Amino acid sequence: MVADRILPSGFEDLESFARDWALATESERRRKRQSTDMEATRAFYDRMTERIGDILGYLNELDLQSLPVDAQNLLHMTLSLAEVGLAVEIYRQPAVTDGFPADRFRSRRLEN
Repeated sequence: MVADRILPSGFEDLESFARDWALATESERRRKRQSTDMEATRAFYDRMTERIGDILGYLNELDLQSLPVDAQNLLHMTLSLAEVGLAVEIYRQPAVTDGFPADRFRSRRLEN
């Protein structure tokens, strides 16, 4: 295994997105969605939706409680895809207008 690999073997085509979108917490993913222009968000969304079947197939073979770091990054990118889905598909903008401010939501679970 290459020491500086961000994602598992077979997902090298997603590496360019990993540094920006492999975010461990919901708050980080929301902030990223809200601060990224729609062109860049759409590029991430399009590439991830092309590969989501392969990604989920790969992750389903692993124990989610003991994922290696490269697989954790892939999982975090999948969660980022879920975060941007409505922005791309419905709202067509990074933030929801006329909605409850997302920064006011607080998780009962501590984020790492």
